[in-house]
Amino acid sequence: MTPEIAKSILVVGAVAWFVIRLPHQKRSWKTKTRLDRRTLREKILLTCSFTGLGIIPFIYVFSGVPRFANYPFQPVLAWLGTAVFAASLWLFYRVHRELGRNWSDSLEVREQHALVTEGLYRYVRHPMYTAFFMWALAQALLLPNWIAGPAGLVGFGTLFLFRVGQEERMMLDTFGEEYRAYMKRTARLIPGVY
Repeated sequence: MTPEIAKSILVVGAVAWFVIRLPHQKRSWKTKTRLDRRTLREKILLTCSFTGLGIIPFIYVFSGVPRFANYPFQPVLAWLGTAVFAASLWLFYRVHRELGRNWSDSLEVREQHALVTEGLYRYVRHPMYTAFFMWALAQALLLPNWIAGPAGLVGFGTLFLFRVGQEERMMLDTFGEEYRAYMKRTARLIPGVY
């Protein structure tokens, strides 16, 4: 494992992420929404996440900037990052398949939206967020830079911190006691932990 291979793994993983999401995104655009809570705040949060998981690491990958924040490359961390990224891609794929037409990249409820509580959703309410946190962790392990590496954890962490409560309120408004009972028997991100 070399720094160049680690950078390539991050780029290939990001492209794979896009390829997995694209058909679901296209279908999402065609599915009518019943409730839309996309606001300026939501757009800012999505921009924070994209900056941390996309813009900053890709500037680093393709230019090496900011060089002053580099630290010595550790192959074992890069191998671990590769494994975490592969697991995140698998999880990301599974979540999209399990959600089907209920998926949205924003705070929306679809027409004929159903509460998904099977598969991965039997254990956690937000496995998509788990997959994004795994990507952010993989990025931190693959990029030996104190800014570009953890930028995904900061960017996506910001989105999660300020969005998950709103998303759960929206689900409570939509599904009421059914969602409240679901919240009691599942964790947010990690089964049995949180």
